[in-house]
Parts: sequence; C-alpha cells; structure tokens
Amino acid sequence: MSDSSLTFLAGANTVEEQRARWERKRSRTAKELLETEHKYLEQLDLVVTVSILAPSDMKFFVTILKAKGTLKPAVLETIFGPLESIYSASHVLSLHLERGNLGSGLENFCQNLELYGHYAENLEQANKTLKEQLGKSKSFRRFKKLQETRPQFQGRKLEDLLPLPLQRLHQYKHFFRDLLENTSPDSAEYQKLAKAVKSVSEVSQWVQDIIHKRENSLQLLRVQKLLKGQKTQVLTPGRWYIREGWLLVVPSKGEELKRRMFFLFSDIFISTKPCHPLHPLNSNKLACQAVYLLHQCIVDKVFGHTQSQGGLLSLSFPHKTLLLMSSDQQDINDWYRSLTAAVRQLKA
Repeated sequence: MSDSSLTFLAGANTVEEQRARWERKRSRTAKELLETEHKYLEQLDLVVTVSILAPSDMKFFVTILKAKGTLKPAVLETIFGPLESIYSASHVLSLHLERGNLGSGLENFCQNLELYGHYAENLEQANKTLKEQLGKSKSFRRFKKLQETRPQFQGRKLEDLLPLPLQRLHQYKHFFRDLLENTSPDSAEYQKLAKAVKSVSEVSQWVQDIIHKRENSLQLLRVQKLLKGQKTQVLTPGRWYIREGWLLVVPSKGEELKRRMFFLFSDIFISTKPCHPLHPLNSNKLACQAVYLLHQCIVDKVFGHTQSQGGLLSLSFPHKTLLLMSSDQQDINDWYRSLTAAVRQLKA
C-alpha cells in the first residue's frame, strides 16, 4: 500500500473518531436535557396543574384556585402569567426528546420561547400582587400555607417556584449550544439546532435586559430614599446607576480634607454629606451638596499611575474643578475607569 493511501486512511480514521466523539457528547447532552426537563416539569407541576409525571392529586395551585374561585381570574393571570402555556410547551418538548426527535423538537419548542420573555416582564408585578393578596385574603393565605406543607414541596414556598422558568431558560442556552457544538455541520439537524441557539440567545438577552432594568430601578429608588428631601430627583427615565462610595475632597484653599459620599450615574455625579446624627427625621440620610452634569466633565488622574498609596482625580466642569482623593489605589483606579467610561459614553 502506498504512502498516500496510508495517509488517506489515517485521515479518514481521524474524521470518524471526531464524529464518534461528537456523537457521544451529543448523546450525553441530549440525555441530560431530557432528565432535567422531566425534573423541571415536576417542579412546574407543583404550581400549575396535573402532569403525566405526577399522580392526579397534585393539582396544587392554579387548577384548584380556578375551581374554587379563591382569587379573581385577573388576579390569577397577574400572579401566574403564561405559566400554563410554558408548562404545555415543555411537556411537548419532553415528548419529542423521549422519541429522539431532537432537531424538530427544539425547532417546535423555540416557537414558544417568547413566553419566557413575557413571563420575565410580568414577574415583578406577579410577586407584588401575590404579596398583596396574601395580606388581603385570609382564605388564600391559608390555602397557600396548606399546599406548601405537602411533602412534594420539600419545604419550598410558592415564591421559590415562580422564578423557575427564568432559571430554566439559562439552562436551555447552555444545553442548546452544547448540542450544536457536538453536531456535525453536515447533519440534517445542524441548521435546526443553530436556529434554536439563536432563538434562545435572543430571548435570554431580552430577559437579561428586563432584569437589568429592574435592578437599576431598585438602585435609583434606594438612592432617592437615602437623600434628604425631594429636591434632587434621582428617579429619571433613561438614567442608570453605576457606583457609589466615599472619597476625600481636596479643598482649593488649604482647608481640611472633606469626606463625602459620591453617587455616579450615567448622566450625573452627585456629592453628598451625612445629615446630623441627632436630626429627628434625617439622622440616617444624606444631604445633597451638588449635582454635576457628566457631559460637561473632563476627567484626569493627577497621581496614582504607579504602585503608590492611593491617588488623586481631577474632575473639571465649566465653573468648578473637583479634586478627589483616596488612600486606596485600587479604589481610585476603579473610580477613574467608571468616570471616564460614563463621560465617553455620553459624548459618543
């Protein structure tokens, strides 16, 4: 046999070995996806309705509440959102996976992925409404407590189960990507898996944006409550919280250093100082000293470029220059990066 023939056979063996490795990894991932999908359905079943995986007495929340009329339909819809539709989509997916219909199963399932985005949009209001109803309705409060004492709940509460779809969405992203990476591009299922990865990535980003906006709103509200009075409006549409911390203000006329709490947002920089500790109403609050517009700001690092102790920043505005100091060099470097990035973003 010629050298060229041996080389050809060696190459063919290498290709076959790679395909075999792909297939083993793909099979393991598909098996794990199915097993975790069954577990996910069992957990959703605690909230939604009876499933093929559970005995017929496991109608824990939605089904019984609808039958009993404990909560009005509109309230039920607000608390549970599209959870029943999410459950149905996952049930159909599990059937496809059990039959080995991976590509078509994921293709069909991805048509329902928008449900997860709508569920994420509704989750904050769902938790708020649930809390309100528990405070208003004694019968609902008793019903919820009774259901949660059942052994199937394993000590979990309804509030612990409501975020499950968003946790599962994150898992889908990794499962679908792993399946695609271990599928040959020549396979008939490759394009279906590629579309599934694209779809779940887009919805995951949608959900992350919703979560990010919600967290930002909570930060803005927290800072607003920290400030004395309502003169400084922190809660403004389009504003993003970036960071906060104590810095020393270096005065221009040789006075003592002044310790101030600063808040950095996407468009403004706020300087505050603590209210008097004996103030009857505002002892735990901060008084706003100044609000600086970042689009007018020029940021410079005066010192702190080397491995020295701390550093000094200069923030130049049209009618004011702030010199800010910290004895922690990492802290001053972090402030420098955050400020320059915020100013650059505004001026872009």
